[in-house]
Amino acid sequence: MLAEQLINGLVLGAMYALIAIGYSLVFGVLDKLTFAHSEIFMFGGYVGVATVALGLPIWWAIPAVILVAGCLGLMVEFVSFRKFTTPDGHITAALSSFAIGIVLIDLTQKIWGTDPVDLGIPRSFYTASVAMWGIRLAYIKLAIFGVTLAIMVGLQLMIMKSRIGRNIRAVAESTVSATLLGIDVKRVTQQTFFIASALAGIAGLMLAMRGGFADSNVGLSFALKALAIMAIGGMGDVRGAMVGGLVIGMLEALAFQFDLGKLSEVLVWALMIAVLLVRPTGLLGRALAREVRA
Repeated sequence: MLAEQLINGLVLGAMYALIAIGYSLVFGVLDKLTFAHSEIFMFGGYVGVATVALGLPIWWAIPAVILVAGCLGLMVEFVSFRKFTTPDGHITAALSSFAIGIVLIDLTQKIWGTDPVDLGIPRSFYTASVAMWGIRLAYIKLAIFGVTLAIMVGLQLMIMKSRIGRNIRAVAESTVSATLLGIDVKRVTQQTFFIASALAGIAGLMLAMRGGFADSNVGLSFALKALAIMAIGGMGDVRGAMVGGLVIGMLEALAFQFDLGKLSEVLVWALMIAVLLVRPTGLLGRALAREVRA
């Protein structure tokens, strides 16, 4: 049914958005991309596997993945980005973060193997559902969408209303001006990496919960789409990443509904090209900077 596909699209789009938001946060602050982001996303699912293996409820994996993924983000910031601050350091930082991602994949596969690993959740967890608007909605899908939506709303409020958010926006506008205002740029950068990586880890956990397994090979495909979504929404703009992720999720769902599933992978790139041809900065590009100046 169309309504069920649209629900699936919202759930998938929300996960895309969480990954893209992480990219946007780092790019907005440093004007750099971290290529370890996709592997941190992938590792979130394995934190869920470890949580269930310890006999804990799966929802306990959410704080666990925030801590683990956030710390991985801090490691990436320290190893790959802190020392490479010159203009010609962009390539070195990107290659270094890519290498960290490869190491994380290799370690994951050494511990859990190369095949997908069952999350260990009872099948009843996936079959439980409720009837709404004439269709049956699985509790797991509602829960995933509710959690991701709450995180996105909370993140937007934090960026707009909190001191941390104001500092992030100030550093995104100008590190020199932020320093003159007494803002600790290094600390803000660390906070940004922690938040961005935690979001990626949560998205990976939600994906594992949605399918019932963790897979060490999912990082690249999701990360590439997240990069395209970031470009569609606007480079460095958090709200653009949210909107872009949900739009792409819905488009993919509609493609499957109308037997165009083979084109679903093409849609994101076609939309990105179309948007950038009309608006090179993306749908909401540079909104973050305008808000800081205001």
